[in-house]
Amino acid sequence: MAAADTAAMHTLTLSIALITETFPPEINGVANTLGRLVDGLRERGHRLQLVRPRQSSDDGRQSDDQLLLTRGWSLPGYPGLQWGQSSLHKLLRRWKRQRPDVLYIATEGPLGLSALRAARRLQIPVISGFHTNFQQYTGHYGIALLTRVLTNYLRWFHNRSQMTLVPSTSQLIELQRRGFERLELLARGVDGQLFHPAKRCSALRRSWGLADEDIAVLHVGRLAAEKNLDLLARSFRALQGAHPQRQLKLILVGDGPQRAALQQQLPDAVFCGLQRGEALAAHYASGDLFVFPSLSETFGNVVLEALASGLGVVAFDQAAAAQHIRHGHNGVLAVAEDEQGFIEAASWLLEEPESLRRVRLNARQHAARQGWPAIISLFEQHLRTALAPIIELPAGRTQA
Repeated sequence: MAAADTAAMHTLTLSIALITETFPPEINGVANTLGRLVDGLRERGHRLQLVRPRQSSDDGRQSDDQLLLTRGWSLPGYPGLQWGQSSLHKLLRRWKRQRPDVLYIATEGPLGLSALRAARRLQIPVISGFHTNFQQYTGHYGIALLTRVLTNYLRWFHNRSQMTLVPSTSQLIELQRRGFERLELLARGVDGQLFHPAKRCSALRRSWGLADEDIAVLHVGRLAAEKNLDLLARSFRALQGAHPQRQLKLILVGDGPQRAALQQQLPDAVFCGLQRGEALAAHYASGDLFVFPSLSETFGNVVLEALASGLGVVAFDQAAAAQHIRHGHNGVLAVAEDEQGFIEAASWLLEEPESLRRVRLNARQHAARQGWPAIISLFEQHLRTALAPIIELPAGRTQA
């Protein structure tokens, strides 16, 4: 490509179609990430077509040039989340009339598959995103025999795109080992103004039954089997046993299919349900320890949100925690699946008040440098890279 064409490519306004089965106001890490990416690209002047299943909040909303709504059905065991219906003919009609320069397919369900097929038929470049370890969920839902089948499908799906974006180095290495090709890193950012220690609320802590000097052990996330919540319960009990002189309370923010069972298992815990925006930020900042035992994350946005809120984070050494935590400096880590090491790491944070204070200060300082603008800029660069091999600049094409 000539130098002039390369320069023009980097100022070209792109028409981007983003295909996903989840999007705000739904509450999950994938929806949060995609909402940030869409807003950031639009702020940079790019044209976005969002393709997603109709949500209950749409309430009669119709498709338009920026939004194509499809039918969907609920995911078993995941109330509030859904898969989009295969929509090949609808997508072909839309994209023949309103052709995007490049597609970003964020989910690999029937809707994502139909988008991939339509793009290949129309020769539109595709980038895919590996956002969720679905192949790891099968064992938690009694369908472990499908793990190999699902892994093979995911590899087949992603290897048919120009590039697959993954959120963490550990995820990239694991997928390479399994035969996934053309992988690139796209990490996640955090809103350091929203998630901030200044949002700490004494009134909220009092409603939890805690004084200022007491310890709120916080968990934020979906209350589901794949989140390894049995270890959360065991860790909390171990902390109580190791530190009987401290007043500790377990605070769970989020909802999911395991909530009722956990409420029976942990009758003294506080279940806060789903929280959004400023209320969520206040819940984070009003905690002290953030205990995150999940082993199924591709990234784990909540880890960065907890760091930004100035919490002492306990996690396994993978995904977001591996990228952002230095053990003993701005959090504590345990080797993956070392449950005793996980419990001991959490206990260490409570041994000396100065250790916890220092770790929390360092956590905030690190997370404050992990904003979204650099992530969105890299995403834009990846989109242009996928387009580069076939880009042409027809006369009169709009420039940004």
